[in-house]
Amino acid sequence: MTEARIIVVTSGKGGVGKTTTSANLGMSIARLGYKVCLIDADIGLRNLDLLLGLENRILYTAIDILDGECRLDQALIRDKRWKNLSLLSMSRNRQRYNVTRAHMVQLCEAIIALGYQFVLLDCPAGIDVGFINAISPAKEALIVTTPEITSIRDADRVAGLLEANGIYNVKLLVNRVRPDMIQKNDMMSVKDVQEMLGIPLLGAIPEDPQVIISTNRGEPLVLQKQLSLSGIAFENASRRLIGKQDYFVDLNNPHKGLFQKIGEMFNN
Repeated sequence: MTEARIIVVTSGKGGVGKTTTSANLGMSIARLGYKVCLIDADIGLRNLDLLLGLENRILYTAIDILDGECRLDQALIRDKRWKNLSLLSMSRNRQRYNVTRAHMVQLCEAIIALGYQFVLLDCPAGIDVGFINAISPAKEALIVTTPEITSIRDADRVAGLLEANGIYNVKLLVNRVRPDMIQKNDMMSVKDVQEMLGIPLLGAIPEDPQVIISTNRGEPLVLQKQLSLSGIAFENASRRLIGKQDYFVDLNNPHKGLFQKIGEMFNN
């Protein structure tokens, strides 16, 4: 059996799509047959439950486990649609607790002992103690950025902090890409962003109004019967993450992109 993977989804800057990315990648990987646990590592500001439509089912949180009020399996919420996907929220809205790095490592080890093959940690924004706690159990990281200079600067800072904390296996996901703006030279291309950061590219996700609709419905994009382009891009990124694919979706021509190799990537 292959070793379980603990991946932290981070960015530094808020609002770039970490939680949307965590929900869609987690759901996609679960649909490919793996046992996946999503951890909402944001204490006091949880959102991942809303994106998965599980907000009414949270009885216990990780803090209850650490307090000895429940067992781990009681706090893990199983998705109704895909039973091999579970969610663990760190805290309820008014629950405060001094969570340490050791606690986070302990939780992840206990989750893996239950047979989970992927643990995805949705990291809080910023680079303070919440960030340090969230990255401590991780062996690899996914940095989410948008093609904006503020987001890229934060992503660069986070990449340095990950390296300083011993996480060298880092990949980049460029979110909210607008091919029309790239063509008019109003937005940096995915290639530009990747070259500025010097981090291997996992995928690029186009700007999509469906994201708001799917968030409000509590149903990740990858579950839609007719996948939008961003849904296809998330599916594709998930397959690349587990090592099943070697091509990128061409955001200008998705159907051509499904059969196209890395060489033709996003050059404008």
